[in-house]
Amino acid sequence: MAQTPFAPGLHLLLDLYGATHLDAVAELECVLRRAAERAGATVIASHFKHFGGGGGVTGLVLLAESHISIHTWPEIGFAAVDIFMCGAARPDLAWQEIEAALKPTRTHLSRIERGTDHLNQASHPAL
Repeated sequence: MAQTPFAPGLHLLLDLYGATHLDAVAELECVLRRAAERAGATVIASHFKHFGGGGGVTGLVLLAESHISIHTWPEIGFAAVDIFMCGAARPDLAWQEIEAALKPTRTHLSRIERGTDHLNQASHPAL
């Protein structure tokens, strides 16, 4: 019987252009926590930092299934979001929640299946 390919995790990289609320620490934390919950992930902790003077926000929601992070540049309406989840969590649902809340005018999404090289153990005999 052939083995079904298994990717340990899915990594979504979002570039959000023309997004809103990029200077609102409490709101961004709520958005990312809500996104994690919608994806079926378990929130362990979060930490957010506002840089003041229009300098933006950086934040991390630590998950049992990995993490969601955000870095914002309100002066240019840009946010970089990183969603990495494994197990039964559904990162696409987190992405949809974040996009709906921050209302970007344009989104660029990159999807990366992490850990798929273990399927080709000939190139990595130590695995």
